[in-house]
Amino acid sequence: MNLLSVLFKGGWIMLPIFIASIIAVAIIIDRYIVIRKSKLNAPAFLVKIRSLLKRNDIQGAIRYCMEEKSPAANIIRKGLKKHKLGHDRVSEAIDNAGKQEINKLEKGLSVLATISGVAPLLGFLGTVTGMISAFMNIESLQGSANPSDLAGGIWEALLTTAFGLAVGIIAFTFYNYLVASINKLVLDMEVISNDVIDIMEEIKTGSVPKDDSETFELDS
Repeated sequence: MNLLSVLFKGGWIMLPIFIASIIAVAIIIDRYIVIRKSKLNAPAFLVKIRSLLKRNDIQGAIRYCMEEKSPAANIIRKGLKKHKLGHDRVSEAIDNAGKQEINKLEKGLSVLATISGVAPLLGFLGTVTGMISAFMNIESLQGSANPSDLAGGIWEALLTTAFGLAVGIIAFTFYNYLVASINKLVLDMEVISNDVIDIMEEIKTGSVPKDDSETFELDS
């Protein structure tokens, strides 16, 4: 028995569950690729940015951020563009850019969370409606139905529960994985943003010597 015949056996409720599974897989693949591309070597990035800022090469730092093409680099780039307007405007620009990047990273996760909860419920609904149909069929036979008639109707009804639970479990598992990965990226972005703001403030106040060779390590 192939997948298509199983879908037909489960009744019409299998169609929305199947569509939900396709959407879930698409979101999982898309977010996984986005997260992979968003990762950044934070210590190396901070060392390079610090070196450029110490030379007062703001445009060079902006170009370097554009080359990195990561959420953290985009946040710093937007903050550097406001460097002439003061510390507060730089912090505000970085904060606003951070919110935008987080929204981009979390795109589709609410849909995935909904699917993880709704798919099992759709499965239970299909089972209930299937059982009702099976017992209505038995009643129409005026009690003369044999055990095979009853068993056939029940297993077909239970298909929706099995399929719905499978979709829900997979969606929920990957939802938690993606959320954890995004939280790690957000933490990295916060650390990088705070360090860059500190670097700019230190250089502006002259509290860091021009030949300072301090390097940064991102907390693990």
